[in-house]
Parts: sequence; structure tokens; C-alpha cells
Amino acid sequence: MKYLSFFDDIEKIVLYDDLSKFLGVNDDGILDFSYADIVKSAGHSCGTVSGAYLIALKGLKALYGDTLPQRGEIKVEIKKSPTEENAGVVGCVLSNITGATTDYGFGGIPTGKYKRRELLFYSADIESDVCFTRLDTGKKVGVNYRPQRVVNPMAILMSAIKADAKKEDIESFPVRFQEMVKTVFDNADKVIDIV
Repeated sequence: MKYLSFFDDIEKIVLYDDLSKFLGVNDDGILDFSYADIVKSAGHSCGTVSGAYLIALKGLKALYGDTLPQRGEIKVEIKKSPTEENAGVVGCVLSNITGATTDYGFGGIPTGKYKRRELLFYSADIESDVCFTRLDTGKKVGVNYRPQRVVNPMAILMSAIKADAKKEDIESFPVRFQEMVKTVFDNADKVIDIV
């Protein structure tokens, strides 16, 4: 897949997944996710996908500090319903990274270990946009994403789809839209709040 060069500059999310090691995927259980990996699974790069990636990157760092996050051992709560705005997209990105699912994921091996179901919740009664909880310690971290502090994705989109859009606005839209995504990443500390 050919993608934009700035994708390579985005920090990868590295986790330990004991299930991966148990099943022989690799010998150390360490998995890394690049932004390009998430773009492939989402099928696109936008303010929501980049925001969800940053929510995971910053939130898991806050939750685990200097230790590797434990994939499959993280409860993920999202304040909005999956059909409210683009919360479903956020949930899909967070599910890919953390392994957490609603009722559709891996049910675990016969001992019950490695279960990934019922670790992702929408319409959660939380104060932040997203809340991550470690299953081993119960520690929680809330994360808010506020892209409007640095960009206006809807204004860029509307400039290309409005009825009287100029040809040059339509043609330049893909470049301008991905420049907006890059701006979100370049200002990660401004758009992400850990609470």
C-alpha cells in the first residue's frame, strides 16, 4: 500500500498480547500497530481515525506508564452510542488496538482465559469521551479528543461537497484533508486531554 510519508513519522503503539504468544504468532507476544495499519483496517484516514489512534496512544501510555499495555486485558468504555456521530469508528479502532470487543470477539479458550468479549462498551456512564481500565489493577484513565482546537475537518469537507464548490477546491480536497490529519498528529498534546 502506498500511503503518505507522514504516516511513518507517527509513533507506533506497542503492546504485549499473551494470546499471540500462546498461539505461536510470535515468540515474545509483542505487537505493534502503526497508523498505516489502522488506516488499512478503517479503509481511510480522517480526523476521527487519527483521533482514535491518539486516544489509544496517549491513553494507554497514561494507563501503563513505562510498561507495555496488556492487549486483551483492557476494558474500553465509550461515552457515545456506536451510531452517535462517529463513535462506532472510534470503537473499531480501539478494538483493533486493545483487542476489546462487545459481544462479537474471541470467546477465549476452554479455561476462559483470553476472552475478548464484553470488554468494549458504548453509551457508557463516564465523564470523558473514552475510559480505559486495567483488568489487573482496576486503574482507570479518561481521555478526551478535541480536534477543533487546531483544525476544522467539517469546513474542509464542506468546501469540496457544497453545491457551489469550485473545481480547485474539489481537486485540492484530498491533499488539504490529509494535511488536516497531519496537523492533528503534529498537535497531539493540544487535542488530547488525559483526565
